[in-house]
Amino acid sequence: MSYIVERREEEKERRRGELLDAAESLYAKHGWEAVTMDQVARTARLSRALVYVYFRDKDDLLFAIGERAMKVLHQRFAAALETPGTGRDKVDAIGRAYMGYALEFRHFFDFCSRFQSHEVSAAASPNEEACHQSGEAVMDLVVRGIEAGVADGSISPELAREPRMLGMSLWAFTHGIVQITIAKAGDLARQGVAAPVFSNYAFELVRTLLRSSPG
Repeated sequence: MSYIVERREEEKERRRGELLDAAESLYAKHGWEAVTMDQVARTARLSRALVYVYFRDKDDLLFAIGERAMKVLHQRFAAALETPGTGRDKVDAIGRAYMGYALEFRHFFDFCSRFQSHEVSAAASPNEEACHQSGEAVMDLVVRGIEAGVADGSISPELAREPRMLGMSLWAFTHGIVQITIAKAGDLARQGVAAPVFSNYAFELVRTLLRSSPG
């Protein structure tokens, strides 16, 4: 690659990064529904036409932000996987890492909520494909924790006959815990339950279920 071509590629990546930074900032401040492509261009101080050079539409831009969200989540889960102790301890740490992630990056958690109900389309863009690949890499870490628990006897092998299925179930359960803890903190308080008490109870319940034999 020549010096000129290399510089052009660097410039393209820089501009793409600036657009993503602008879109993510608007997402975090105002919510995704309020974000427009015009706002992204103005915030990045670039032309609206340039936005469409990198992202074919607003959904495509969301997937690019989603890839960032998944990469940050991957870092958090990878760190949790290094938790000392059993595989069950590691899976518990991953769940609690998701809670911390959601509290720190509300917009990323919002993306995760949107991501749950999405399937890769037949005409998926590179941004959509990259986002889903990053999501698969995140789930791979959950599966590794489960497999470690089966290997050391801390997770029931009956429950983990299909590790990925168990991982997806734990993801859904944990996402629900986090969602209620964040969105229903007031309702919990009116019932005399502090949000952290609820989440700790729910995570302990998961620990118990993982070591129990079904039926």
